[in-house]
Amino acid sequence: MTSRRWIVVAAAFLAAPVLAGCGAGFDATTNKPYAPNEAGVLIDSGAYGKGDIHIPQAFVLGPDSGAQLPWRGSAPIYLNILNTAGAPDSLQAVTAPGMGTVKLASPIQLPSNQLVNTGKPTPQIMLEAIPKSFRGGESVKLDLQFANAGTISMNVPVVTRSREFAAYPAAPGATPAPSPTATPSAPAEESH
Repeated sequence: MTSRRWIVVAAAFLAAPVLAGCGAGFDATTNKPYAPNEAGVLIDSGAYGKGDIHIPQAFVLGPDSGAQLPWRGSAPIYLNILNTAGAPDSLQAVTAPGMGTVKLASPIQLPSNQLVNTGKPTPQIMLEAIPKSFRGGESVKLDLQFANAGTISMNVPVVTRSREFAAYPAAPGATPAPSPTATPSAPAEESH
C-alpha cells in the first residue's frame, strides 16, 4: 500500500468518531441545559424552568474550602429568579424539609421579565438551625412558594466559599479552615 493510501485510511479512521458525534440527535449532551458552575439550575422534566419561573442559579453558601458550618448554624441561600409571565409574581415563602427552618426577610417581588437576585446587596433568605454541619458538596431540597406560580421544588447544592463564590460574605458562624502546618521531615541518612 502506498503512503498516500495510508494517509487516506488513517484520516478516515480518525474522522469516524467526530462524524459519529454529529448523529447524536436531540438527546446529545450539548442539547441539554447546564450550569457553567456548580450552582443549581431549575430543570423540570428535562426543560429549563417550570411554567413561567426560571432559576438560572441557586445555591446555599457554605464555609470556606476546608472549613465547616456548625450544627445548628445558618447559611445564606442565593437565588436568581426570572418570572417570564406577563404579570408580576412574588416569592412568598421557602421551606427546606428536614434541613432546618428558612427565614425570608419579606416576600420577594418578581416583576415580569426581570432577573431578581435574592442575595444582593445582602442575602434575603437564610437557612437556620441546620441539623448537621456543612462542609460543601451537600444538597438541600427547597420548596419555593410563589403567589401565582404555586410551589416549585428543587435540589440546591451547598457550595464552598471559593473560586467564583469567594467574593460573597462569609456564612455566619463558619469555623475557619485549618491552616497548613509544616511537618518536619526525617533527616536523610548519609550513604557511605
